[in-house]
Amino acid sequence: MTGWIVSIVLGAVAGWLGGMLYRGSGLGLLANIIIGILGGVLGYWIFGLLGISLGSGWLGYILTAAIGAALLLAVLNLFGKARK
Repeated sequence: MTGWIVSIVLGAVAGWLGGMLYRGSGLGLLANIIIGILGGVLGYWIFGLLGISLGSGWLGYILTAAIGAALLLAVLNLFGKARK
């Protein structure tokens, strides 16, 4: 149970940081958690393909997830503009 809580908290922080990096503001708690967790998966996948590691532990996770979240927001924004 503790692992889930830590993942949610770190995901929220990473999503907030990703929102700050990309849009300049947060997206709300639930959206931050979702974007942060998905961004973490995306970040680890991309950095794994490139052979890049941003460190271990919670700080490495937050950095990787924040960058992944910013990339995810950029992709979502591109699709949003393409639909208009």
